[in-house]
Amino acid sequence: MTVHVRTTINAEPQEFLCEPGETLLEALRSRLGLTGTKEGCATGDCGACSVLLDGRLVPACLVLAAEVSGREVLTVEGVATGDTLHPVQQKFLEHAALQCGVCTPGFVVAAKALLDHNDDPTEEQVRYWLAGNLCRCTGYDKIVRAVLDAAADMRGVTV
Repeated sequence: MTVHVRTTINAEPQEFLCEPGETLLEALRSRLGLTGTKEGCATGDCGACSVLLDGRLVPACLVLAAEVSGREVLTVEGVATGDTLHPVQQKFLEHAALQCGVCTPGFVVAAKALLDHNDDPTEEQVRYWLAGNLCRCTGYDKIVRAVLDAAADMRGVTV
C-alpha cells in the first residue's frame, strides 16, 4: 500500500507516493532527486540528514515521509536564494569549513536554524546548536567561526 503525500519542499509544492515505512531521507533522495541531504548513520545520531520541518531542525532519517503531508520541509537545496548563497554557505566556503562534504549540508541547515532563531549567538550557543552534527574529517573550529562570521554578516557587522 502506498501513501500519497502532498507537501511543500523548499517553498515548492510537491506530491509523491511512498511506502508507509519510508523515511523522509529516502523520499528526498530517491523519489524527489534532492540528494543534498546525506545519509550518515540512519539512526539520527550524526546530523548529516538534517532538514527543517515546519521550521524545526530534525533528522530526516527519523521522520517518515508520510508524516510531512501538509507540512513545510527545507533541505540544503532550499537554503540559497537562486544563485545567491546564504551567508552561512558563503562563510563555510570562505573559512574552508568543509572537507569531504558529507556532513556539510547538515551543518548548513543546523546553522541556518540557529541564525533564524538567534542572529547574535555566542560561541557556546553555536557549539550547542551544532552538537548534533558530527564531522569525521575536520575540526569544528572552522565551522564555528564560519557560523559566527555569517551571523555578524547577517547583522551587518564587520568582523
